[in-house]
Amino acid sequence: MKTLHCLIAWLRPAFSNMVNRIAIPSLVAAAALALVQPCAGLSFQFRETGSLAVARDGARAVLLPNGKVLVAGGSDLADAELYDPASGTWSTTGSLIVPAAAHTATLLLNGKALVVGGFNSNGALNTAQLYDPQTGTWSITGSLAKARGFHTATLLTDGKVLVAAGFNNNFEDIGSAELYDPSAGTWTTVGRLVRGRANHVATLLPDGKVLVAGGNTSTGKELASAELYDPASATWSDTGDLTTERTRPSMTLLLNGLVLVAGGQNFTSGGGTLASAELYDPASGTWSSTGSLPLPLWGHTATLLPNGAVLVTGGISSMIVADAEIYNPRLGTWKSTSSLTIPRFLHTATLLRNGKVVIAAGDTFPGGNAVASAELGGRVRQ
Repeated sequence: MKTLHCLIAWLRPAFSNMVNRIAIPSLVAAAALALVQPCAGLSFQFRETGSLAVARDGARAVLLPNGKVLVAGGSDLADAELYDPASGTWSTTGSLIVPAAAHTATLLLNGKALVVGGFNSNGALNTAQLYDPQTGTWSITGSLAKARGFHTATLLTDGKVLVAAGFNNNFEDIGSAELYDPSAGTWTTVGRLVRGRANHVATLLPDGKVLVAGGNTSTGKELASAELYDPASATWSDTGDLTTERTRPSMTLLLNGLVLVAGGQNFTSGGGTLASAELYDPASGTWSSTGSLPLPLWGHTATLLPNGAVLVTGGISSMIVADAEIYNPRLGTWKSTSSLTIPRFLHTATLLRNGKVVIAAGDTFPGGNAVASAELGGRVRQ
């Protein structure tokens, strides 16, 4: 029996793949990282690591300050688990107060993790839940003005969290945005997006603004539009359109300051699942095509590696796949690397402090069944 999360994903455009990426908390860090050049000879190999206690899809993961990985929710679950890279094992931790799928998870500057909104069997959620790694427990921290799922959450340079758009309980696209203040534990509505959307992607740019792009409306129409949120004025403004309308792609802020968007879906224009990729230049506010993925994908993950390359894993093409690809920003090309141990999509991918990537849970082929397995990807120099 499919979970609520999978039913939503198959019945309508659903997931905005929340990439697990490195947050750039300051302009100084961004400028320094931009000097790093990707290694052209990088390849990855994957091996099994400990399994989670509970199978799940659509969970969210964050790397905690202690180096462990928190995986929470998904599949209409409240369960949360911790991965310890030192032992390669998983352990249960405090459960979410409210079960959630299609939610977001954000690591705050104070080391706590914020889970926002989502859907469960009762519909869209307006809850915000805070995880304290010191106690292993969750607490409610304010409530959203609008219940929403399939939204985005972006950590700003001042430590506040911007939650944007999404679907409400009737699967109508939401145009509002809200700001969470960790110091007060409160939410404030901040402006309206130029275009309501869900299943979009978002990232913090080096100048402190937030880029939101793509997604789809409540009618299922995919969007090419992109817009910027300016924290200084709490306003939204249009920026250049994507070259291709797409929903549920991945988005990665590269170390050179450009933004990579890859894959996704476009059924309105007959594109189906997409292999194309494009780059956003914040200096010009424009998008340009870059090398295409070796195969069309959605439901994949995209992880920024320490050398500036981007690792894409899993997803759905014509079926759920185990493929892994590496994007070289210097060349603008993709290279296939060793496959995952099993096909999976709607999984998590988290960069560890040692440069390895832990891949966890998701759905596998055949049947689209949720799994509890996890695997570890490490670099192999060629």
